[in-house]
Order: sequence, then C-alpha cells, then structure tokens
Amino acid sequence: QVQLVESGGGLVQHGGSLTLSCVTTEGVFRLYPYTMAWYRQAPGKQRELVASVTRYHESNYANFAWGRFTISRDDAKNMVYLEMSNLNAEDTAAYYCNTDSGEFEWGRGTQVTVSS
Repeated sequence: QVQLVESGGGLVQHGGSLTLSCVTTEGVFRLYPYTMAWYRQAPGKQRELVASVTRYHESNYANFAWGRFTISRDDAKNMVYLEMSNLNAEDTAAYYCNTDSGEFEWGRGTQVTVSS
C-alpha cells in the first residue's frame, strides 16, 4: 500500500515562505509514473487542488498559486515538493499530496498557518 507523508508546515507571517515535502513509498514513481499533486483544505471548506507535476516535470497551478508556489518532484528520492512564497491568511490550510486523481490513501497532511 502506498503511503504519503507530508511535512514542512508551520506558522509563518504574512508574506513569508515555506517549503513542503511529501515522501512516498519507495519505488512508486519508478513503477507508476503518476502525475503528482498538492492539495489543501481549509477549515469548513472542501479540499482543493493547488498544483500538479507530471513525470516530465510539467507543472500546472490553481489560479491562486500562480507566481507564488512552485511544485517539483525528485523521483529518485520518492519526493514531491511545494515551495510557497508571499503567503497570506487565505493560504492557511492543511496541505496534502497525492496523485492528480487522488488515487492513494490520503496522508495526515501538514498544517500551514499564516498570521496576518
């Protein structure tokens, strides 16, 4: 069973930056060239897609993430990253990684809290 473990969240001031990491089960990317993605869920809101990256490192972003967030992956390390900058209070949420179709069991996520 594929496991997803997110980390890197925390409390950051308005305008600050954070880099999130997601480690997957060894060999997943080698066996299954998934498009990976980051999602987020704020309290009382539905989970939404933040960004995705293909096996060819082609990325796509939600409108709110363009120009501020950068998604990347390192298949050799089974890692997916999300670099976030110029954070604001609306970015406060739990962040999760998964395939672009949410195929795997969801991890616990990592909480990002932006203070105003």
